[in-house]
Amino acid sequence: MALIDSNGFAHVRLTVTDIARSAEFYDTVFGWPRAVDESASVDEPGVTESPEQFYGGVIYQTPQGTLFGLRPVGADTFESTRTGLDHVSFAVDSRDELVRAGSALADAGITHGEVIDLADAGIAILSFQDPDDINIELTAPLG
Repeated sequence: MALIDSNGFAHVRLTVTDIARSAEFYDTVFGWPRAVDESASVDEPGVTESPEQFYGGVIYQTPQGTLFGLRPVGADTFESTRTGLDHVSFAVDSRDELVRAGSALADAGITHGEVIDLADAGIAILSFQDPDDINIELTAPLG
């Protein structure tokens, strides 16, 4: 028996070096509504340490109902090979949607990888990097 009976993720929050730049990127890529936006107060004293002010960040409401957040931090550089986050993956409906997403990213000047089929897992993926070099992946079911 599991210690905790959870039905999945409630939210994920990424730490970013420039909240305005990152919010603009995620607004452009996904267009999700902002459920919380404290980014205008990011430079006020104490805001980046205040959970009540969401650390001066932005929280998006995804279509699934989960939340995706951005928290401003210092100038540290993200590295997926260090302990912590490897990547974040967002679901799309089909492999065809991955192909369309690749074209849309290219049209917006966002470098991305190829669509890769992972047959053993029953999915296809498309990866690209956000402004802090965090790997963002789109995932679709095969078939």
